Amino acid sequence: MNRGKITNRLPLFVSSFFLSLVLPFTFCLALFMPHGDAYGMEETSHALAADAVASSQEMRQSMPLLISNRKIIVLKGPIVGLSATERVANSTKRIEDVLRATKKVPQIAIEDIEDGRATRITLDGKPAFVVTPIDIDPQAGETTQIVARETAKRLHDAMAEWQEQRTMRYIGMAILRSVAATLIFAAILWLLARANRYGMHKLAMAGQTQLQKTAGGRLDWLDRGFIHVSIMRLLRLLGWMLVVILGIAWLIFVLEQFPYTRPWGEGFEDSLVQLLADSARQGVAAVPGLVLVAIIAVIARMIMRIVSEFFRRVGAGKIEVTWLSTDTVRPTQRIVNFIVVAFALVMAYPYLPGAGTEAFKGLSVLIGLMISLGGASIIGQALSGLILMYIKAFKTGDYVRIGEAEGVITDVGMFTTRMRTGTEQEIILPNKSVMESTTVNYSRPSSGSGCIIDTTVTIGYTTPWRQVEAMLLEAVKRTPYFADQPQPFVRQTALSDFYVEYKLVACLKPHADMTRSGALTALHGHIQDVFNTYGVQIMSPHYESDPPEPQVIKEGDWRPHPAKPSAQDS
Repeated sequence: MNRGKITNRLPLFVSSFFLSLVLPFTFCLALFMPHGDAYGMEETSHALAADAVASSQEMRQSMPLLISNRKIIVLKGPIVGLSATERVANSTKRIEDVLRATKKVPQIAIEDIEDGRATRITLDGKPAFVVTPIDIDPQAGETTQIVARETAKRLHDAMAEWQEQRTMRYIGMAILRSVAATLIFAAILWLLARANRYGMHKLAMAGQTQLQKTAGGRLDWLDRGFIHVSIMRLLRLLGWMLVVILGIAWLIFVLEQFPYTRPWGEGFEDSLVQLLADSARQGVAAVPGLVLVAIIAVIARMIMRIVSEFFRRVGAGKIEVTWLSTDTVRPTQRIVNFIVVAFALVMAYPYLPGAGTEAFKGLSVLIGLMISLGGASIIGQALSGLILMYIKAFKTGDYVRIGEAEGVITDVGMFTTRMRTGTEQEIILPNKSVMESTTVNYSRPSSGSGCIIDTTVTIGYTTPWRQVEAMLLEAVKRTPYFADQPQPFVRQTALSDFYVEYKLVACLKPHADMTRSGALTALHGHIQDVFNTYGVQIMSPHYESDPPEPQVIKEGDWRPHPAKPSAQDS
């Protein structure tokens, strides 16, 4: 059997389980426990005896008196040498003796004894039990007469059910009604299973078509299969909710057919009704708060739209603000939106349903603790991103070196900075590490608007430094990507033991159609060509001494096979 068949037959399995378990159980209770014996199991009596209540003077024992599984009264002890358990056992025996002696409900009578300080309840003139002052709560306004009258009503109903348990005709009718209800329940489940198998697909297709027709093109980004599966699962969920509701109704009906299980069914029904009533009252009470929350959300949304329009105009240059630049428009807008949302949440929090409950408060504390412990790194990254945006260390399009990484900035985000290197690799740097690293911005020269490029060579002391500087500047002139202004220059950055270190600094043209790495490659090629032309060898960075003959390449040997002339040779 495949998974689909098993899913479709689950309702039938559920009905079979209920039919095979609950009906025999209730039938056995009806036949084998007709006496309404409240103490068929010693564990039950001990569990019920644990519900001790306190009198006005001291803690006393308490024990409920049960007839037909219904609580009649809670008797307390000790009194005149009898514990609460003994009082209940004696009272139960007297009541059952009266019930066994007659086939009708005994006549209940109430009489005051001991000068009105206690009240006795009799059945057909025979004493059943006595309501004493220790069995009542005077602080709640109870008297023995009031408690006795309420007890008599409950005792009458319990004895009527006790008599019903001894009537096979009634038990048979109860079983027939239970079987009929079970068959109806099983038939409904079978119909639901058939509808699930044959009709749900068509219903889902109709719902999908209607949804797409109503939404127009707003759902084009969703896959049709996803919409179909979602509607199918929603219908299946509704089907299972219906099965659960019908199952609860069936179970309550079956339990209420038998006198012994009737209190369970009534208690179950009362609990569900009370739960639904409480939920309805809470829902109605939450409506004003939800309306206020909706108003706060609408106002916050309007403010955010106004703010977004303002910053959009600032970014487009339609509005000039001295304290805002194009680079800081987006982060400033995010900060303002965050403040508006946070303020709206604080204002709406007290009006949310359940905001005053301990569970809601505990959840709020838990979320705050999780954010404070797990979000410290995220908050640090966000703050670092904001600082980078506002100090304007670099912007999108700048060529920078951050630590060991070097390339063009493609995006400055709230948490990370993206960079693309000369080898077309994308590097993602956490903003916190960017703040902790040294940043060199080559796109901000002291004058001009091009990108700064520098390179270093080391030449021996036997080569005149003026010649080296002239050759380096000539290599820059041969490279067409560099600007004349600002003028390139050479600096002697070190006088080492065996060589002099020369640093060449030049500026790319503002709109040069070449990346920094490509321009640097062309410059290095021309430096080698110029030094070879003038017979000066380059042995950096490990120069120690001059060889017998200069290690240079003659111009005729610059392009041996398979090398071909290129644009940088001109």
